[in-house]
Amino acid sequence: MNMWFVRLARFGAALALAVVMLGAWVRLTDAGLGCPDWPGCYGRLVVPDQSLAPAELGAEYTRPLEAGKAWREMIHRYLASTLGLVSMALAVIAWRNRRDPNRAWRAPVALVALVVFQGLLGMWTVTLLLKPIVVVAHLFGGFATLALLFSLGQWRFARVVAPTLGLRRLGFAAAAALVLQIFLGGWTSANYAALACPDFPTCQTQWWPAIADFDEGFVLWRGLGIDYEGGVLDHPARVAVHFTHRLGAILAAVLVALLGWRLARERATNLDGAAVLALLLTQLSLGVSIVWFGVPLAVAVLHNGVAALLLLAVINANQRIRQR
Repeated sequence: MNMWFVRLARFGAALALAVVMLGAWVRLTDAGLGCPDWPGCYGRLVVPDQSLAPAELGAEYTRPLEAGKAWREMIHRYLASTLGLVSMALAVIAWRNRRDPNRAWRAPVALVALVVFQGLLGMWTVTLLLKPIVVVAHLFGGFATLALLFSLGQWRFARVVAPTLGLRRLGFAAAAALVLQIFLGGWTSANYAALACPDFPTCQTQWWPAIADFDEGFVLWRGLGIDYEGGVLDHPARVAVHFTHRLGAILAAVLVALLGWRLARERATNLDGAAVLALLLTQLSLGVSIVWFGVPLAVAVLHNGVAALLLLAVINANQRIRQR
């Protein structure tokens, strides 16, 4: 039973990574409102035929049907629903074996609660018309689900021998900076600011863009009834969002690189340190490529996926260095 639990958790982690990357694909192809209702699509469990007249879809749906976008959104929902079933199965297995002192049952039950809340965020993403703070919260929920499933997979790794207080603090700081950077990346994407600074390493040909409007760029709540598809920020606000994302990248890169270097120096964790550094270098390269090549879809989706893998690597590093 334990082996089935571990295998199911590892399958769930792989599925969660796929859902995270597919969510990025949906967002980047402007398919987030491909189905204007939830959980169905124009009141159906499958995407309606493109040839249906608007009157046949339903008078309450004012957004025209675009089958390609609708299918992308529904495939994302189907996979997310499958992930919910996997999480429920893990919780059932853990609860049935809750008397086993070697089996933790609270984390799988918490996973189900997280997935349910993630489903609500998916609904609000549609009903609140891609409100950026909800989109970012939905992204965070996906990353949290992935991290929890990864931890339930019971991967066995070597630990750092006698980790110092400084190393533990570095691990925490690197994780905090990376989480902040993921928020900034999600905020940049949700506000359609990826190309607000089309040059690199400068922004608007300046090292500190004078036109950046930071106050307007980071208003988290703008009321209800606003359609955010395509973004509502003016250009100076988008420049501020993009530029802040670059500043966050510098901070996160320095701290994560230091953590990877420290791990690489330990014999037991040298491969893990190399993995952290390799993922960091890949992520930075993808970020620069997005600007240089004008947000290629494949590169932008990979940027999201590698961010998730880098977060897992940093979480794993913190687990190793916090052993008493």
